[in-house]
Amino acid sequence: MKKIIILLSLTSFFIGLLPECSLAINRDKRAQAGMKFLQVSLDARASALSSAITSMELNSSALMYNPAAMSRMEPFGHVSLGQMQWIADINYFYGTAAFKPMGGQWGVVGLSAMAIDYGDLQGTILANNEQGFLDTRKFSPTAMTFGVGYAKALTNKFSIGGQVKYVQQNLNGGVENFSNGEVQQTRELAADVMAFDFGILYRTGFKSLNFGMNIRNFSQEIEYIEESFQLPLTFKMGISMDVMDLTAYNSKRHSLITSVDASHPRDFEEQVSMGLEYVFMQMFALRMGYTAPTDEEGMSFGAGFRPSLDNLGLNVDYAYTPFGILEDVHRFTFQFSF
Repeated sequence: MKKIIILLSLTSFFIGLLPECSLAINRDKRAQAGMKFLQVSLDARASALSSAITSMELNSSALMYNPAAMSRMEPFGHVSLGQMQWIADINYFYGTAAFKPMGGQWGVVGLSAMAIDYGDLQGTILANNEQGFLDTRKFSPTAMTFGVGYAKALTNKFSIGGQVKYVQQNLNGGVENFSNGEVQQTRELAADVMAFDFGILYRTGFKSLNFGMNIRNFSQEIEYIEESFQLPLTFKMGISMDVMDLTAYNSKRHSLITSVDASHPRDFEEQVSMGLEYVFMQMFALRMGYTAPTDEEGMSFGAGFRPSLDNLGLNVDYAYTPFGILEDVHRFTFQFSF
């Protein structure tokens, strides 16, 4: 009974936050959230599954999705590093690390970091000339996050997790007045805020069927000069299972994990994501995913390799996401466990 009360209490907490997520369901509210880089999926394995991993047990990379998913991390320590060239030549650099002191009796502690380089952009300002503008100077916007997370398995079925993170974006100044080829006045355009992620993971007890929920990017409202906005708050819930458990196949030789996530973002209509991962001999993996509705992104594909090394676990993952009229996105992630 105590386990059921805990589960119901935390589920009620998540549902109670749903009104925050529903501030912008209709299409008129699209693109109303700021710092959208927080919604981009980075981990190659997760991205190949269209981020349908809310209910899947992970290692330190769980900090970028559902912190509770790292509560049963098997190795003492785990590190994940990666780089991604996003659309419009935007570069992401990211990493996560987690360890479990006292063999996990005190839970799992993790760190996450992300930095974004938008490249050099040409600044302009309105002017009363034939072109209607004047070139000012080139500028280089940046963004970054740094988070500390914690996860704990409260029972053999139920886990909780959370993360607090510092989020900062700097547009590298804005020119307010420009004449005679010289910059007259600039204004600092930077904003930062503390944000929070929460998650739960529940093993149902039926084979490998898992259920998970999370809320990401919960924060106060922030602003640039006079325009205020909120972070891209997102509520997700999902289920996953290794369907080989329903057959006579040895799951250590063949694994076929299927997952489905339902997403409720602040500034977009609801989405459903599905993922499929086949693993052979716990060494080779093939993955695919699908998300709908979307404007350009839809299918995702990927593969993974885990070589057998003494005293060191190594995973190399790759994901490919076609973006229609935009550039295709390739992701690489390297993970180490010890």
